[in-house]
Amino acid sequence: MKLYEKLADDIETLIRKGVYRPGDRVPSVRQASQQHRISITTVIRAYLLLESRGVLESRPQSGYFVSVRVSEGSVQSDELRPSQPIAVSATVDVSRLVLSTLRSIGADDAVPLGSPYPDPFLFPYEKINRYASAVGRRRALWGVNNALPPGSPELLRQIARRYLENGMAVDPNEIIVTVGATEAMNLCLQAVAKPGDVIAVESPTFYAMLHAIERSGMKAIEVATHPEYGMDVDALAKILETEKVAACMVMPNFQNPLGFLMPDERKRELVELLAKAEIPVIENGVYNELYFGDSHPTTLKSYDKQGMVLHCGSFSKSLTAAYRIGWALPGRYRDQVEKLKFLNTLTTSVVPQLAIAEYLERDGYEHHLRRVRKNYAQQANLMKAMVTRFFPAGTRMSSPAGGYVLWIELPAKVDSMKLYQLALAQGITIGPGYMFSVSNHYRNFIRLNYSSPWSPEIEQAIITVGKLAAFCAK
Repeated sequence: MKLYEKLADDIETLIRKGVYRPGDRVPSVRQASQQHRISITTVIRAYLLLESRGVLESRPQSGYFVSVRVSEGSVQSDELRPSQPIAVSATVDVSRLVLSTLRSIGADDAVPLGSPYPDPFLFPYEKINRYASAVGRRRALWGVNNALPPGSPELLRQIARRYLENGMAVDPNEIIVTVGATEAMNLCLQAVAKPGDVIAVESPTFYAMLHAIERSGMKAIEVATHPEYGMDVDALAKILETEKVAACMVMPNFQNPLGFLMPDERKRELVELLAKAEIPVIENGVYNELYFGDSHPTTLKSYDKQGMVLHCGSFSKSLTAAYRIGWALPGRYRDQVEKLKFLNTLTTSVVPQLAIAEYLERDGYEHHLRRVRKNYAQQANLMKAMVTRFFPAGTRMSSPAGGYVLWIELPAKVDSMKLYQLALAQGITIGPGYMFSVSNHYRNFIRLNYSSPWSPEIEQAIITVGKLAAFCAK
């Protein structure tokens, strides 16, 4: 346990024992620093963590006080929800904006608050690289046939075992290994729809899904999506009454950018609605392992009785992004997806497949994941507390149940592209809301990444973005 976490836990224990009562002022930052012989920065981080938990509240010019109310920065019920269902059919064209944004995010020395990727500092690269090196020596003479679809039998077996450990029986013969989840989504989309077809997506939605639709020459219909419960099934049902929808693409668990966990009942309702209409649904499950709760979330696939759910997964967000190993569970569309995989990229490199398979079999994947989840949950709380404290009045944000991104609604006057440019000039990247929709509905929204190790640099970057947002709001 880190020093600031211990201090936070000790203070919370004193509050629960009645030493400090609601409304009591706790020692000032300087006093606590002197009492515990720790740095002021450590005390601030502890107080911010307690503030994010709703245990403390800060009062300007007065200090920190014990509180029993929920943090004002958290999303409650219908906050951040569009005022009406969004059903905008349009040809998708967001790739240029996303590409230019990602290039700036990858710039040297930029603080990566806008990155879509998890920070690799928690990933076991060295272990996996050692397995890859050993596999390369043993399989040096292997030919292309060993990497043909559906993929390495060893990896297929390990993926199936992982699903079984999380409560879902999967036939290894259904799995097709791909070059990351991006290829899996593209293959699944090609298998169920054709150019010109209309695809239903969440609003906001992860831009990789919009890219897949754009690449295939299709159109997107955005469906109102609740920040805590996911896609509005009733709104989708109304759209289906008037629009011919070929497929639906969703991210029900820890959606990027909202971070919600769709309730099981709503998952079931969505699968049943689409099955009744004979509409396939492509499920992006890349963040499924990054939950903050006590148990692994269910999937749409677990409610699928007709093979209409095409489930996509990846190790890029939970284990290693370097090797880009993903997979698809395409249900009744398995043969089409396997054929498209062969026609599109022929193979997926066998060495990374076997290296990951050996890691999953021999090393502590679950132990690694527990460490990642704990870090992300703590950093999410810290970032929410910082945004609450330093962003302009009227700012609202999501309450992620997993993953590593935070969705923020800024005052209406703020243009996220202007804010993006101002932040970039300060060496800070953010994700402008324009990237997550085919409309301008999210012009005053941004997405921030909290996966990087918490540091004074990260804290100062958030403060700076808050000040710039306040400037834009004038």
